[in-house]
Amino acid sequence: MFFRTLLRFSLTFSLGLVAHAEILKPRVVIVAMFEVGADTGDKPGELQYWVEREHLDRVIPLPAAYHGVRANADGSVIAVLTGGGNTNATATLMALGLDPQFDLRQSYFLVAGIAGIDPADGSIGSAVWADYVVDGDLAHEIDAREIPADWPTGYVPLGKKTPYEQPPLAADYAAGQFYKLNPDLLHWAFALTKDTPLDDNPQMKARRAAYAGFPKAQQPPTVMVGANLAASTYWHGKLMNRWANDWVNYYTRGQGNYVTTAMEDSGTLRALTNLDRASKVDAQRVLVLRTASNYDMQWPGGTASDSMSGESLGVYSAYLPALEAAHRVGSRVVHELAEHWDRYALALPGTAAK
Repeated sequence: MFFRTLLRFSLTFSLGLVAHAEILKPRVVIVAMFEVGADTGDKPGELQYWVEREHLDRVIPLPAAYHGVRANADGSVIAVLTGGGNTNATATLMALGLDPQFDLRQSYFLVAGIAGIDPADGSIGSAVWADYVVDGDLAHEIDAREIPADWPTGYVPLGKKTPYEQPPLAADYAAGQFYKLNPDLLHWAFALTKDTPLDDNPQMKARRAAYAGFPKAQQPPTVMVGANLAASTYWHGKLMNRWANDWVNYYTRGQGNYVTTAMEDSGTLRALTNLDRASKVDAQRVLVLRTASNYDMQWPGGTASDSMSGESLGVYSAYLPALEAAHRVGSRVVHELAEHWDRYALALPGTAAK
């Protein structure tokens, strides 16, 4: 009798703990990709400004992910650090989305990180809202020393025999190769942030001046819209830039213009797409903001190797200004969503008027 009573008490107590365990329902999830050292107090990576300035002081363990979750006092804003590359990003977002500590069904996701930028489209220090994310990893490849003379690249789309073979693959076969972001949400975010002042400095001006013949590369930084190419291989140079433009154009059927290159976003969107299918998130509530820390190719007269060697992590031409831009532009969206939740909990921005 005693042991039966004890067992009943233990079960009741355990169920009570589960019933009263805190389940966070964040209004906004910030997705950063790398950090240099600690989350606070040292040289910043993509997470640090968010932790320090948005008071994300709580640390919530997330054992299946790359890094624990940071949260503000009431859990309305959280941040996750994915680790570099598409595989890390996919694994971390899946771990977050399936963890019972979080209910993300109404959460907005803001991916905010630095990137390389095409000098034909913009300048370093700029902030670019992505309308498309295209995967740059899934492909057939022939070494450049063995490609046929009439091929522009050794990279061939999966399921095809030659570069950019027409017609492009059907959308269901090419799933995971490209993602179109919610255009209403995207243009709402752009309209909200397009006049955000962005940092500039003499070092950035000197780097811009080297790009003669690229008028957009020589302009001060600005907020803009363009496609992001996500490839875990850090590529560089004018020939790879040409491939990036052609690859994005091919997969978006001419609708997307390549502007920025980064390493994780197709992995992040793969995870969020799968989680949406499982009714764990709403993939229409996703924004991708990439800020330009460096150009993706050499200046006229320069070499790809010289340009790449001078643009390593932490010493990019616009490293700190790009991190600043990611927070300065992105936080306008975060604050608007979090502080006016009665407006945005059920109706997505940009669609309410419709």
